[in-house]
Amino acid sequence: MYILGIESSCDETAASVVKDGRFMMSNAVASQIPVQRLYGGVVPEIASRMHVENICPVVNEALDNAGLKLDDIDAIAVTYAPGLIGALLVGVNFAKGLAYASGKPLVPVHHIRGHIAAVYLTEHELEPPFIALAASGGHSHFILVEDYTKFRVLGRAVDDAAGEAFDKVARALGLPYPGGPEISKIAANGDPIKYQLPDPRPDNPLDVSFSGLKTAVVNLINTDRMKAVETDKASLAAAFEERATDMLAERLAEACGEFGLPGVLCGGVAANSRLREKADVMCSEKGKKLFVVDRKLCGDNGAMIAAAGYYEYLSGRRAGLDLNAYPTRDISEG
Repeated sequence: MYILGIESSCDETAASVVKDGRFMMSNAVASQIPVQRLYGGVVPEIASRMHVENICPVVNEALDNAGLKLDDIDAIAVTYAPGLIGALLVGVNFAKGLAYASGKPLVPVHHIRGHIAAVYLTEHELEPPFIALAASGGHSHFILVEDYTKFRVLGRAVDDAAGEAFDKVARALGLPYPGGPEISKIAANGDPIKYQLPDPRPDNPLDVSFSGLKTAVVNLINTDRMKAVETDKASLAAAFEERATDMLAERLAEACGEFGLPGVLCGGVAANSRLREKADVMCSEKGKKLFVVDRKLCGDNGAMIAAAGYYEYLSGRRAGLDLNAYPTRDISEG
């Protein structure tokens, strides 16, 4: 079965064809990073307009690279929540029009479910249940994946998501958007123990809080500025990266040990090398295996939406032409 997946929740316009939920036939992405970097982050109105310009060529590219025509597609899956509402509406309305014109079933997909499903595209034998850490610019969730379409949130970011914190800290350090790769780049030359940063502990042991950590970094920079002292940006970046990745890896390993299940690391922040290394070590210490999404599928892409769409389709999920987009929606609601 061939599923065409369409993703437009933030600043990537993406489309992909996936076979049987496991095999990626194509993966076309039009990134807005060069444009959004000029503004230090994603400007929603610009993102929406660029999705309008890119979506038709990207979908055509996905079909062409898969060597298929629209007639060969069995269903069309699209991200409908959560994300930037204007950006989501571009993808949702395009998918609705395409489904109506072609007579193909339309399958709505939750964005975080898509990030989790990305692991199936490289780990072809992996099946639920497992514990997933989905960490990206807008989300940091620890999720019990009970089945392909059944999810339970065990913990989450109570304020800033991990990727959002990386972006804000990078901006404070004078680094370009997106912040995660830039922080990792300079952190490689820093001393991670030069600066002492807080380790926030929310009441729920599987929740994380990044707001105070981000504020501590900003306060250190401001204090140095007032004292006319040059901040060691490389070491401060290293200290932040160490603390942030510790928080995420520790809780993932804790959940894996508590439930006796393997772990999955997915989402844009899953591309971070330190997080991958720490999560692997900590899960191993709990006697649990860790599966990590391929770096090229960590960021937003259409393949993850097509993979998730396959399992949503098998579960009987369909959408009509009244499908709407939602800026927020719990993963358990679908």
